[in-house]
Amino acid sequence: MPSLTSLAPAGPTATPSRTTATARRLMAICGTLLAALLCALSVGASSASAHAALTSTDPADGSVVKTAPREVTLNFSEGVLLSGDSVRVLDPKGKRVDTGKTAHVGGKSSTAAAGLHSGLPDGTYTVAWKAVSEDSHPVSGAFTFSIGAPSKTTAKVPTGEASDSTVSTLYGIGRYAAYGGFAALVGGSVFAGFCRSSRPVRKIAVGGWVTVFTASLLLLLLRGPYTDGEGIGGILDLGRLGEVLSTKPGAALLSRLLLLGAAAVFLAVLFGSYTRRTGEREADARRRQDLAFGLGFGGTVMAVGLSATWAMAEHASVGLQRQLAMPVDMIHLIAVGVWLGGLASLAVTLRAGEPIGRAAVRRFSRLAFGSVVALVVTGLYQSWRQVGSWGALTDTEYGRWLLVKVGLVAVLLAIAAISRRWTGRLTDATAEETEAEAESGSKAASAASDAEAEAGTQAEAKAAVKAARPVRTGAADAALDTPADAETESGDGPGDSADTDAADDDPERAAQLARQRAAKDKTTTLRERDADLERSGLRRSVIAETIVAIVLLAVATVLSGTQPGRAETEQASASATKPGGQLNVDPVSVLVPYDTGPKSGRGKAVVMIEPALPGDNALHVFTTDLADRPVDVPEVKLSLTLKSKGIGPLRIPLERLSTGHWSAKTVQLPMAGTWQLSLTVRTSDIDQVTETRNVKVAQ
Repeated sequence: MPSLTSLAPAGPTATPSRTTATARRLMAICGTLLAALLCALSVGASSASAHAALTSTDPADGSVVKTAPREVTLNFSEGVLLSGDSVRVLDPKGKRVDTGKTAHVGGKSSTAAAGLHSGLPDGTYTVAWKAVSEDSHPVSGAFTFSIGAPSKTTAKVPTGEASDSTVSTLYGIGRYAAYGGFAALVGGSVFAGFCRSSRPVRKIAVGGWVTVFTASLLLLLLRGPYTDGEGIGGILDLGRLGEVLSTKPGAALLSRLLLLGAAAVFLAVLFGSYTRRTGEREADARRRQDLAFGLGFGGTVMAVGLSATWAMAEHASVGLQRQLAMPVDMIHLIAVGVWLGGLASLAVTLRAGEPIGRAAVRRFSRLAFGSVVALVVTGLYQSWRQVGSWGALTDTEYGRWLLVKVGLVAVLLAIAAISRRWTGRLTDATAEETEAEAESGSKAASAASDAEAEAGTQAEAKAAVKAARPVRTGAADAALDTPADAETESGDGPGDSADTDAADDDPERAAQLARQRAAKDKTTTLRERDADLERSGLRRSVIAETIVAIVLLAVATVLSGTQPGRAETEQASASATKPGGQLNVDPVSVLVPYDTGPKSGRGKAVVMIEPALPGDNALHVFTTDLADRPVDVPEVKLSLTLKSKGIGPLRIPLERLSTGHWSAKTVQLPMAGTWQLSLTVRTSDIDQVTETRNVKVAQ
């Protein structure tokens, strides 16, 4: 099939010098791009993020306030989408105490606030929040604060999962299918237009359209339950569909479905009227050229529009240089489609034994090379934008997945180099076959002329003999004519005549014969395919590329749903600056000797507070005898008081972990200062003692 543009035919032979020059150019380009990546990761850039991260709250996480606040405010690293119950505040008994209205503060999309009822009693309150970040991914979390003094709470804190596991799994499968369908649709269409159209290629392109349409429709229906954390039953709530369509991800999915409707018309023309005009004469060449131009322009618009539905709703639309990142992401997606979808089209064409010329294979080789260059350039920019530093490559989940993707791309490029070598051999073999066919054709022509002359002589002799036979009539003719003579005169063998007569009388027999002929033709085609060593080698390498490409597409899907390394690093840095989040702080240890009276009531207690900073702390109590051996006592009580601020006593519930070891995992210290520690040790039913010590909590 001729291409959509007037490409010049490829030369007959790929010489070693041209192949070497191409390899050198490819190595030079890759070296330059690698140097650019080294410089980019070394220099770094300003702040950028995706997957909204909670940066601060008011009241702060783990803080103790004297009076009840009027509202709870949350600040995020990027804009978020809110719903009515995005922020829920629960009292110590698990009852909601917020007004049920969540809104942005001052119109800033990176904030959320929920009002509180008045007259809240003292105790520990739990704030559970959920939102949708600007890159379409749901996020959630929880924190606590206390009014007056900390207390026990029965409120259930969310586990951090923003979506139902079944819905999340289906949503992930839908996203992977949408990416794969887009690649098959774009790559199959480009291969059909520029290289060769065939029935297997049409199946790839149409199958891609069906896949991306079905997956996008599924994603649209799952979007509501996915962001709200509901089960699979939420897909039946069509009333939520209007809310989904009012969001950026919902609008992108709807736009994709509308564009796919136009893409269906494009496919009908590409594999319909355009393919039928392949064998037309020069008189209709102008009409075909106009149709090719229209298909090329329309196909480009479709590919750009479809890729924009991903770029406008995912990582590229958030963070650093989004005006540049979105077009780069679109180019990246289209290049992926041309390369991987074209690979699948070439693989099925070769596997089916469809005839494909060297010029078509070389055209796809040039398309694949251009796509790889575009992928490397845009991938380097995206890696710099989303990772930002060398440490994030190994210290974050996004960076580790990115390294896996880079490894798969390297494997894919290595196999592609083998495919290019087979393509060069295919060209040389085809040229030799052409010369051999021309030589054998001249010999066959001379042999055919000699055979015709000899056949003419034999026919004349046979006619003379037949004319000399005596004339017979009626039954005598039937009796004297032998079956062999009848077969010779008719030119058909007994099997062919019988099968033809039976097929005319029996439709089932005709269908059976048709299936047998089709199976025979298929076997012959496969035998001819396997006999061509060059095409067999190319087929195996292309199939290997396709398999690696499928795995690569799955990794890319995981990457698109993973928090970028730059954002994860910034979130960890922000957490480290919060009270109680500092690292490398030595715990405070206090030795408290005790003596309850009897000889067995004497011992030592060591109280350890870690990290002894305002906010969340861990507390441990170790009891030993005078020989420093762990001993159990019937009861240990502990409280903390900050007399200078009038806070306390804060009674700390202790849990026995082992012999002589009690612990409290969460101890909220609202502020710095010198706290008075009161430790009560009971060694029998009537013997106990209380000792006090001062503990300094750093700022």
